[in-house]
Amino acid sequence: MSYRRLVLLAAALLLVSRLARAQRTGDPFPQPIPATAGAITVSVREFATLPDVAGAAARMMVLVDEPGTGRLFVSDMGGPIFSVSYDGKTVRPYLDVNAANWGVSVQSSGNERGMQSIAFHPQFNRPGTPGFGKFYTYSDVVDTTPTPDFPSSWERAWRRLFDPFGDTRPHDTVIHEWTAKNPAAAVYDGAAPRELVRFAQPFANHNGGLVAFNPLATPGAPDFGLLYATLADGGNAGDPLNLSQNLGSPFGKMLRIDPMGRNSANGKYGIPASNPFVNDNNPATLGEIYAYGLRNGQRFTWDSKNGNLFLADIGQNTVEEVDLVTPGANFGWNKWEGSFTYVGPDVDVANPRSDPKVTYPIAEYSQVDPLLKPQSAIVMGTVYRGTAIKPLANRLIFGDIPSGEIFHVGADDLPNGGQDAIHRILLSDGGAAKTLLEHIKASNGRQGKMPATRADLRFGVGAGGQIFLLNKGDGIIRVLVPDARQQ
Repeated sequence: MSYRRLVLLAAALLLVSRLARAQRTGDPFPQPIPATAGAITVSVREFATLPDVAGAAARMMVLVDEPGTGRLFVSDMGGPIFSVSYDGKTVRPYLDVNAANWGVSVQSSGNERGMQSIAFHPQFNRPGTPGFGKFYTYSDVVDTTPTPDFPSSWERAWRRLFDPFGDTRPHDTVIHEWTAKNPAAAVYDGAAPRELVRFAQPFANHNGGLVAFNPLATPGAPDFGLLYATLADGGNAGDPLNLSQNLGSPFGKMLRIDPMGRNSANGKYGIPASNPFVNDNNPATLGEIYAYGLRNGQRFTWDSKNGNLFLADIGQNTVEEVDLVTPGANFGWNKWEGSFTYVGPDVDVANPRSDPKVTYPIAEYSQVDPLLKPQSAIVMGTVYRGTAIKPLANRLIFGDIPSGEIFHVGADDLPNGGQDAIHRILLSDGGAAKTLLEHIKASNGRQGKMPATRADLRFGVGAGGQIFLLNKGDGIIRVLVPDARQQ
């Protein structure tokens, strides 16, 4: 018997063993998220509409505020970036990352691949500073000819083992640095981007997540100008390459790099000396790692009151989780899914939260909760510290991507796991409380389009803490607004 067949047989036996040990469960939480009790209803209005891209509604992924130029920027998964005025009345194409002259060639086939995120350097509009004119894109790309910075050769060998007929990797995920000559220009006026780092993806799903700068860090502070990035576990089910727990791999991690530095292995970015694993005395450990044990950490946000960093990690078959990130934290995947031992494809509900070395969720919910669609995936929102929408004050807001359900928990008295503290946020429409998906379907009717079956919810934060709702069903950006009856 060949070595490959022996390894595949061993993997199959291990899976059978795990299944035999698992206490299979459809829902580890006995009480569902309440449909009405504790729900907050807020007003919403249509803020701006992005044009269709390739004949379909824009696949909006990220909305960021760039206060220096007084604009919002919104990215589409296919490659376009749009600028939106603060009043929402002016929407302009700013840059198409996928245009032939840039040499990026975004891979956007399927639901999970494409341009994942954008981030503007905090010095973007400050002449004479290192970050002047610079912003960053996080894209899946078609071209896999360049030598990747990651993964290592043994990871590529394992990918070939699980996909013996795939001689080439499906795509790469790349962080690019762009430099505008005039940051205030209506369209990007700079040159082709500089490649910072390239990740060779072993599978087509579970790619990049978010790139972002800490908006609370001020010039001279240790965190100022450092770029955070989440990278999923590489794909397929159950993290078959065991990358999330491997500190020698960037997959399944939150990374923190200095885009202006040059002390990385490829000499194109810096590794901050304050990163938690820089001095662990293990040459195999990657200094870029800030936290690990993630499955698919799509979005994260900082609390403007105390600097808490919250992250949403999409689960396998059972648990969606909200995590509080601390330097060096291990969130457990693929040994743990939320508070429970992962014994694929389910979880073992015995002895929850029993490993003291693991950082467990502050809040989590079941994928089979009655409120959700058959498919579930969590997405992080924001901590609302504003005063304009009083019912949302001091609430940590997150949601569910397919269903468009929006949830809240207290940001100052954080839960300790489970979904008991989770409640809904509904959107007022003429006095009726509706979900985002119901709003999208109504707009589809006005647009003469077939009603969407998914919301594909993402959040954005604007000037003064405005909360925007993005989706891929109707191209409309919505903003939460005060309700006169609740003030």
